Amino acid sequence: MDYNDFVEQQIQEIKETVGSGIAVNALSGGVDSAVVTALAHQALGKQLKTFFVDNGLMRKGEPELVKKAFDDLSIPITVIDARDEFLGALRGIKDPEEKRQAITDTFYSKLFRRVVQESGAQFLFQGTILTDIEETVAGIKRQHNILSQLGIDSQKEYGYTVLEPLKTLRKDGVRKVGEMLGLPTRLTRRIPFPGPALAARIIGEVTANDLEIVREATAVVEEELDSSGAFQYMAVLFKDRATGIRNNRREFGRIIAVRCIESVDARTAEPSRLPWETLQRICDRVTNIPQVNRCLYDLTPKPPATVEYI
Repeated sequence: MDYNDFVEQQIQEIKETVGSGIAVNALSGGVDSAVVTALAHQALGKQLKTFFVDNGLMRKGEPELVKKAFDDLSIPITVIDARDEFLGALRGIKDPEEKRQAITDTFYSKLFRRVVQESGAQFLFQGTILTDIEETVAGIKRQHNILSQLGIDSQKEYGYTVLEPLKTLRKDGVRKVGEMLGLPTRLTRRIPFPGPALAARIIGEVTANDLEIVREATAVVEEELDSSGAFQYMAVLFKDRATGIRNNRREFGRIIAVRCIESVDARTAEPSRLPWETLQRICDRVTNIPQVNRCLYDLTPKPPATVEYI
């Protein structure tokens, strides 16, 4: 694929579609949404209103990191504090698909319906890529950002049209487009992060306590594996508990699984062969997180596993 032609074609299509109107952009801070932000900003300039939604499900320091990155690029963004809204929507839900649906409904039907109406926009940009569509349509895993491909008319359901300029690309292609648009490496080379954020890294109900545990474990794993060169790495919190010993007393502690994979586009993946010393260091740090007394390393390739647990 000629990515120069792709960028020029998408910019022209965006201009023709939006015309003289206003468009809203949903920025999560991941590679896909960052590239969509840069692409739509280049096409529309001040006609684009970009919002970063702090849903309470993000990694440690994520809102501040994303805001600074785009301030440095002179792309204005507005941060929306929606932590209570999303946690409330997820309360009591354990089923993975129901969790994704709750996030979808909160994001599209409530939050961005309100934002779009207040801004007078008719369009919403989002970073859907080809792998998202394929996995959802095949019934492997419902991605929260898939709508039209499942027969959902966003204009009819939510009052605005969803635009997906990257939907024909896979992750490697998205990175190349981002580099062409002048995005820094710290954005284009970020490891993939799921749309449901840390809700996809907690098995079962999402609670404030569990979010803090997995957020701390995620920070440890990402810091330790940042120089590994792996495609993606993560920490996952189980709901099961294991017997352990802390301060010479028995406890029923929490279990964290660490996953690190090699891949190009996430269609297939193999577990990374990490040095034992690295795994031991991760284990030591993770089990120092309050309530956690077990740390496991996931050796499962894709297939039969998917990249994420939820």
